[in-house]
Amino acid sequence: MRLKIVLPTEVLIDQEVTKVVAEAENGYFCLLPRHIDFVTALVPGILSFEPEQGMEEFLAVDEGILVKSGSEVFVSTRNAMRGPDLGSLKQTVEERFQALSDQEKKARSAIARMESSFIRRFLRFQ
Repeated sequence: MRLKIVLPTEVLIDQEVTKVVAEAENGYFCLLPRHIDFVTALVPGILSFEPEQGMEEFLAVDEGILVKSGSEVFVSTRNAMRGPDLGSLKQTVEERFQALSDQEKKARSAIARMESSFIRRFLRFQ
């Protein structure tokens, strides 16, 4: 099977694999080369795959869509991080989420300042 994982800014993975394991709302599932075609929504979690040559690899994925069509598996997601093992992937995810959390705090603060400025100007206008 050919696995292609697409982010908004790049193609993260495009390679031949023998197995894909991912999680949907109703639980984990495994795709093998002769699996039927289908489409599912992915939940944030771990996606693993086995390349034709090599050990199982892991990805932390955000919400997304998985489409299996013939011998191709397409995954579209906003965020994904690759890791050689679950331990290092966990550390990478925690660091990335901390950075995103800091960015969200800054964005919320900026929005609050804009809202208060708007209200002050509106009150002066009356």
